[in-house]
Amino acid sequence: MPPDTDTPAGFHAKVLTLFPEMFPGPLGISLAGKALADKVWSLETVDIRSFARDKHRTVDDAPFGGGAGMVMRPDVLDAAVTASHTAGRPLIYFSPRGRVLDQARVRSLAAEPGVTLICGRFEGVDQRLLEAHAVEEVSLGDFILSGGEPAAIMLLDAVVRLLPGVVGKIESLEDESFETGLLEYPHYTRPDPWKEREVPEVLKSGHHANVKAWRKAQAEEITQKRRPDLWARYVEKEKTK
Repeated sequence: MPPDTDTPAGFHAKVLTLFPEMFPGPLGISLAGKALADKVWSLETVDIRSFARDKHRTVDDAPFGGGAGMVMRPDVLDAAVTASHTAGRPLIYFSPRGRVLDQARVRSLAAEPGVTLICGRFEGVDQRLLEAHAVEEVSLGDFILSGGEPAAIMLLDAVVRLLPGVVGKIESLEDESFETGLLEYPHYTRPDPWKEREVPEVLKSGHHANVKAWRKAQAEEITQKRRPDLWARYVEKEKTK
């Protein structure tokens, strides 16, 4: 997708990739797609291969020291970054050795005017490119993807939904998992009962204070059981209040 001819309004995302046809993909539908159409945010893809210098448009080469796979060349990526990246904005490369993306980092990215994302392929990117541009390395978790494109889509989806006006009710964002340091409480809707399972009575009581207390207790219980790492951080944070 080429950049808009007008100055991009709102949050502007640039994605450096070997597969620009993967975008906008899921980002073109639902909340993110509507926000894209409404120019709440804009998306620009940059084809890394267009910066290759030979007739074969080569973007990778064998690793020094031997080993399996290929490594993305620093000269090609440097040309792409130099031509595309806006100084002062976050420049992110998706890597298993990066900091694990969390909601706090997503919120901070949503407060920026934009971001540039480098989608790696093959065995990775030449380390010198990362050092030369002070690239921030980010991981989505302890698993391996074929390339950075799915990770870019996930990061942008998480960021875009936090932009003003994208989600209708701000309360919907405030109650979500990770926003309070806890996993989210269970949700229920009609019909009731369903397959002989009843909705908890407190949720039908109309007593807002009791509902709030029940939801907090449920969130604490679920977090303690399923994510002891989050629970430990939450307990420490509560002690400082």
